[in-house]
Amino acid sequence: MEAVSRTAQWTAAARALETEREDRLFADPYARTVADETGVELLKRYAGGGIVPFLAIRTTYLDRAIVRAVQERGIRQVVFLAAGMDTRFYRLPWPDGVTVYELDRPALLDAKARMLKDEPQPAGRTRVAVPVDLTQDWTGPLKEAGWKSDEPVLWVVEGLLFFLPEQAVRTLIATLAAHSAPGTVLLGDVISRAALVNPLARDFMKALEEDGNPWLFGTEEPEELLAECGWSVREVKQPGEDGADFDRWPYPVPDRAIPGIPRSFLFTCDLPAAPGYDQEAAA
Repeated sequence: MEAVSRTAQWTAAARALETEREDRLFADPYARTVADETGVELLKRYAGGGIVPFLAIRTTYLDRAIVRAVQERGIRQVVFLAAGMDTRFYRLPWPDGVTVYELDRPALLDAKARMLKDEPQPAGRTRVAVPVDLTQDWTGPLKEAGWKSDEPVLWVVEGLLFFLPEQAVRTLIATLAAHSAPGTVLLGDVISRAALVNPLARDFMKALEEDGNPWLFGTEEPEELLAECGWSVREVKQPGEDGADFDRWPYPVPDRAIPGIPRSFLFTCDLPAAPGYDQEAAA
């Protein structure tokens, strides 16, 4: 796999650590398999700065938001962009008829398929791997794989945006909005610009750069970014805030008004409803 794809394995290793806790927030029995030794070693290299508790919180927040979206809104198309070593297709309680599309680089999807080849496919759901380069056209291959742009979709952009330059971030988020039907939901995470230059995270950032995975993008105003790219923001949470704590975040949560603070954000967005469309009724 390319260097950038190996980051998926260290996040899987963090999921394995959470799974092995007695007070675990979620159970991912596949995490240790897809992490492999590479992920374990990378997690040791990148440890510190709240990375492990953050990944537990991010996974839990998105797990619960995903389940709500498909159960309460009736969404049956779920697209993971830069799916990496995500195993939610196997471990979440999907309603019958859900199709999960996993977009990522071909080498990563091939490696993941080999690692999980002996795992039984859960009944009532379909997984479709779509090998793409997200910096190139990916909507065409996704449509060819069966995705329907005229039906609501749940987009998940987890652990992706900070690896992209700003224009690529904006283009991606705007493309999601442009190819979505009413009732669509967007979930994901992003960091602040201050997090990119945080002196306390200098070693972590240097290690990422040395390994070919530099973090490039952050924003102090995720609500503004998402709105400018066509989304209606339902919520933005910092780890440790109500709804994004789960008794895992070990640090105080600084007020958003305080400038220059390294932050992570978890967000849930809807597609703005067309005139005359009752989004609550449709949900």
